[in-house]
Amino acid sequence: MDRLINLLELSSGLELTAVAFAIAYIVLAIRQSLWCWPAAVCSASLFSWLFFQGNLYMEAWLQAYYVAIAFYGFWVWRFGNKHQPIPITTRPLGFHVVWVFLLLVTSIFISIYLRLRTDAVFPELDTVTTLFSLFTTYLVARKVLENWLYWIVINSLYVWLFTLQGFQATAILFAIYVIMSTVGYIRWRQDYRQNQRKRVDSAGMRVSPAR
Repeated sequence: MDRLINLLELSSGLELTAVAFAIAYIVLAIRQSLWCWPAAVCSASLFSWLFFQGNLYMEAWLQAYYVAIAFYGFWVWRFGNKHQPIPITTRPLGFHVVWVFLLLVTSIFISIYLRLRTDAVFPELDTVTTLFSLFTTYLVARKVLENWLYWIVINSLYVWLFTLQGFQATAILFAIYVIMSTVGYIRWRQDYRQNQRKRVDSAGMRVSPAR
């Protein structure tokens, strides 16, 4: 407990504010609340500035992307299903295999460029987490169930990255994210299965008995 307090004391007020908004975002996202997106805008705006200051350029641009995707997510969740909440969906294994391969290959080339041409720190880790986060945030906006599985892995890598870079409160945040992403997957999977059962029951009720 004393170590946790010491780590928080090393963090700036701006970082702690960003962390607070980020926690609000994931709690609201787990609950499928539309208001997770305004919280994301506030958090991402603050983190973008912080990461530019820390020379984590890919992470800084990622946060700027989060601001844009938050507006998109708000619109999709609010208006994307004829003013009804959009349902949770899934994607087949082949979809994920293809995207994981493409993102890993792309991250190799980008990290090589960053290492040779910039003063970026930890470019390999920075790049792979950034690219996968871009992809996974889109999955959140579309309410794809598997987004939480990606976040479990991504957030675990972020704990390592931000600890190395000295963003102590942010590292703690992402450790919390690992746990909350697991909770999010369980909650969304329950809702998905419940909705599937309702659809099956509804379809069964529409079938007329044979005469």
